[in-house]
Amino acid sequence: MQHPKRHDSPVLAHSVLDLIGNTPMLELHRLKAELQLEGRLLVKCDLSNPGLSKKDRVALWMILEAVRLGQLQPGQTVVEMTSGNTGTGLALVCAALGHPFVAVMSSGNTPERAAHMRALGAEVVLIDQLSESISGQVTGDDLKLVEAEADRITIERNAFRAGQFSNAANVLAHERTTGPEMWEQSSGEIDLFVDCIGTAGTFTGVSRYLKSRKPDIKCYVVEPRAASVLMHFEQVTENKPEGHKIQGAGYARTGDKLPLFDRSLADGFITVTDEQAIESARLLARCEGILGGFSTGAHLAAAVELLRTTQKGKTIAFVICDSGLKYLSTDLY
Repeated sequence: MQHPKRHDSPVLAHSVLDLIGNTPMLELHRLKAELQLEGRLLVKCDLSNPGLSKKDRVALWMILEAVRLGQLQPGQTVVEMTSGNTGTGLALVCAALGHPFVAVMSSGNTPERAAHMRALGAEVVLIDQLSESISGQVTGDDLKLVEAEADRITIERNAFRAGQFSNAANVLAHERTTGPEMWEQSSGEIDLFVDCIGTAGTFTGVSRYLKSRKPDIKCYVVEPRAASVLMHFEQVTENKPEGHKIQGAGYARTGDKLPLFDRSLADGFITVTDEQAIESARLLARCEGILGGFSTGAHLAAAVELLRTTQKGKTIAFVICDSGLKYLSTDLY
């Protein structure tokens, strides 16, 4: 085996904001051989961002756009409801730009996420789950409580509410950075993109860019099997989807409640169980040395299923959303 090529020394960064984006992309050769797959798996390693997730991009774009539009004043407090990753991104962006930040999060999310945000100087407000909810499985009803408290704090402190579920900068972050990076790094050889939807910013932004470059690229929505609200949104009534372990996804937000989701970009839907997501995340760590979270496992499980069935021989790309270090208190590892 040859030694890795030595890269030129990077330009000295001015702040942590300069470290967001331009993450590496990796082809999963060992895992492909282990599973005897026909085709290629390309992964965008956004766990390499300083906040250990893809949401750093979103946080940066939401704050910079708010400043540009005059919605956020110098020193003004920022508030956001979060499952942890967007909150971590906002914590580091706000720290770099001098804005106090308040993260409002369900207690059902992992404690590592709350600890990470606090370490970055954020105030973290934890909202107890409903009595019937299960720790580690945040439901749509749990999220309603979080949203109500975030609204209250925003008014009380005259704060700027980032609003990741409806903020167009969420989509722009991925349409202007993640998508172009993936296209360039793959030399345009992507046939399919799969993405587990939370706010839908990544799916819509990346899909929109990739299809602008190659219209026949197929983009698949990945959902927790217990909460496939987008695949079956006509039949879903509020509060029906069950709990699941894929944090940040499937929060019983149907199509009309997910304004950033562009359904016209979805060429198909695929569901993944908790067990499949966990098994796939562990396999990725064991075979490739990449410690991803639950949603990353869901991406891999969906991609493998497609390569084994309808998409044999194709090149499938997806994002490593965050680091498995955020889940060490769970049964993921």
